[in-house]
Amino acid sequence: MMEKTIQLSGLNFHYTVQGEGAPIILMHGWGCNLTTLQSVEKVALENHKVYNVDFPGFGESQEPSEVWGVDEYTRLIEQLVMTENIENPILLGHSFGGRVGILYSSRNKVNKLILVDAAGVKPRHSLKYYFKVYTYKLGKKLMPLIYGKARAQQRIDAMRAKRGSSDYNNASPMMRAILSKVVNEDLKDKMPLINAPTLLIWGENDTATPLRDAKIMERLIPNAGLVSFPGCGHYSFLDNPFQFAAVLRSFLNS
Repeated sequence: MMEKTIQLSGLNFHYTVQGEGAPIILMHGWGCNLTTLQSVEKVALENHKVYNVDFPGFGESQEPSEVWGVDEYTRLIEQLVMTENIENPILLGHSFGGRVGILYSSRNKVNKLILVDAAGVKPRHSLKYYFKVYTYKLGKKLMPLIYGKARAQQRIDAMRAKRGSSDYNNASPMMRAILSKVVNEDLKDKMPLINAPTLLIWGENDTATPLRDAKIMERLIPNAGLVSFPGCGHYSFLDNPFQFAAVLRSFLNS
């Protein structure tokens, strides 16, 4: 295995390269890094040259200095493809990595696209969710006036820990801003532009990117097929590794 750190988009970008054959790029989900997809990497290495990336802000890649959206992350992968002289790659994206896979494939030629419990459909939220969000935003504005800056920050941190997701709470201020931006980007209009054969692999108990999102993607992406695993959640490749490997191997070798 070769580890590389190069300058792309003005950042130190880390990834690994190993294997021989048609190129495949693995793209992890939010809050993860390239090690998360190691079990997927082992299957891909049977017949492919595998590029496994740390997205900026994760693993050993540098955090962006500006608030990035899906487009900036996608442009970075486009630069990687140019730098490595990769032709007609296969893309596999889990969760957030699926967003990049969707946007990349909508405007570039790819061999195949594999979306694993992928994001890309703007989530539907309940009235309770919006109440939590807007009371938090109101609290951030009012508390410094009531308690002073230092005490207000303590209370704001406590509110965020109680109301925010674990991904949001565990992130740096910059990565929180990036997360807030990317989760609100709806990529449904990009899906009909994807020409590559597309495999959707999903856990039927996924609550982060529910199965209904996969069905929307299957309907909108012209050449897409869906395989779902009962009893599996957002990390279907870890919850059912043997069936996942069999499905992935079949699609890669077809």
